[in-house]
Amino acid sequence: MIDSLFRSPPDIAALAFFLVGWTLFSHATQGRIVSRETLTSAMNRQREAWMRTMARRDMRMVDTSIMGGLQQGTAFFASSCLLAIGGCFALLGATDAVLDVLGELPATDANARPVFEAKVLGLVAVLCYAFFKFGWSYRLFNYCSILIGAVPVAREDGQTDADIDASVARAAQMNMLAGKHFNAGLRAIFFSIGYLGWFVGPWVFIATTTFILGVLIRRQFFSAARRAVLEGGG
Repeated sequence: MIDSLFRSPPDIAALAFFLVGWTLFSHATQGRIVSRETLTSAMNRQREAWMRTMARRDMRMVDTSIMGGLQQGTAFFASSCLLAIGGCFALLGATDAVLDVLGELPATDANARPVFEAKVLGLVAVLCYAFFKFGWSYRLFNYCSILIGAVPVAREDGQTDADIDASVARAAQMNMLAGKHFNAGLRAIFFSIGYLGWFVGPWVFIATTTFILGVLIRRQFFSAARRAVLEGGG
């Protein structure tokens, strides 16, 4: 099955382009390739500011409500990944029917059954990666909730500034780690949409991957959301 897929140079080139593009974009969002600040890094500063503000609140219902919303969103995407993985296995059971449909598309390259099945398994791998990222993010948000509860109130007697700062730093770091894994899972979902182009053909795969990269680059580096977060913040 895999041997049949990798006998085609265009398929190899398209898959390499997909993986390299995904990897480079992931590093770029973490500031390892370009110096321009991303939406993700700007939001990380806001996470730190949130934790510092939280330490000055006696009643932290607002903070626990925000954490609950973050966990619910993460759980939703994790569940969606499981449903999508199940859909992929159902697709394997209807390979012949799907190949008949794809064969009617004018831009579709001829797909043998083993090649199609290998591509579906590749999509399953992408979705499994996303699921594990969301699952770990959910757990980290849960840990962050505990760390928020452990942060002493800034006005509380007997607590030094160092104690408070250390507790805030722990909660902020855990929150950023949870957000990092959540963003990684979300990127995997976005790139899985680009991956669908491979079922039509390698050149369409390259085109859809390029489109997804363009959309994500704009959102991270040039979007109105980025400008909104950075407004007044330098």
